[in-house]
Amino acid sequence: MKVSLGIWALSGMVTRFVPDGYQPEAGAESTADKVRRAVAGLDGYVDGYEFHYPQELSEENLDEVREALDGHPIVCICAGTHLNPRFGKGGLSSPDDTTRDAALEEALRGVDFAASLGANFILWPGVEGYNYPFQTAYAESWARFIDGVEAIARRCEAGGIKLFLEHKNSEPAMKIFMRNIGMCLHVIHTLRARGVRNVQVNMDWQHLIMNGEHLPEYASLLNAEGLLGHQHANSGWGTFDDDNMVGATAFMETLELALELRRADYGADGEWLGLDLYPYTEDQVAAVRRSVEQWRFIDSVAAKIDEDALREAQSNKDAVRAYELVYGALGAPVPAAR
Repeated sequence: MKVSLGIWALSGMVTRFVPDGYQPEAGAESTADKVRRAVAGLDGYVDGYEFHYPQELSEENLDEVREALDGHPIVCICAGTHLNPRFGKGGLSSPDDTTRDAALEEALRGVDFAASLGANFILWPGVEGYNYPFQTAYAESWARFIDGVEAIARRCEAGGIKLFLEHKNSEPAMKIFMRNIGMCLHVIHTLRARGVRNVQVNMDWQHLIMNGEHLPEYASLLNAEGLLGHQHANSGWGTFDDDNMVGATAFMETLELALELRRADYGADGEWLGLDLYPYTEDQVAAVRRSVEQWRFIDSVAAKIDEDALREAQSNKDAVRAYELVYGALGAPVPAAR
């Protein structure tokens, strides 16, 4: 499975408490300089890159960034609506027609840009929601949002690329409309009913963990529906979008996810493992390397689990036997036969 990196992992690490960022020197770099730093430090770890449009990558800096990429592909272009203060109260769902039109036009430009690069398009609608009760006309806002997603999906279809939808419960909007896997599937199935079928899910692991959504279960279900589109790999404590290094927390969930991705033959059709990291105070390149190394270890453990024996244990819902097999793959002593 090839690994891609969201270039924002090498950004200035801003927070609302430190608006200049914990690593302001990185924030002062151009996208091309960030890419050069990544390519120089991540040889053998990262195969391709992801960018937000138009903030990190656009028509204006494409040639410079391509030169910095040194042959590495651009894997995904991500909508940058949440990075534009104009859309602070919503873009695709905005009740103001002028604002909504501007958000949709920017997204469609991003789709055309992605298609010209042979990259897929990620839509994470972080500003589509509300902050207070009584603030929003829910049904009308949802209708405008889904209609906007449909327009984006159809433009992706025309460009021969896929649209990946990514859910999250909050931030920057305190209540994001598409806040859990069910609402994400509601959007996808509504679009399917309208004849749009090129939309899949981007699983951001920490976004699921924040919701108490079990990573391997959802990977298995999405795969069964043909909706397992992309991965944004990370970890966290489950209360905020930490975007910590892969495997730093939620280790067992990540290990079982690795097993389910193997069962799904994820990667065989060109799917990527995308790293979505935000190393606030750590050496950024080192944090990316450590994430890849930890993922490789986790995946190697998944490969050692006796699949036939685990299937048998699962057919009996025998958790004790399942954990004997899992811990055996981790190197624990094999117990005597029960």
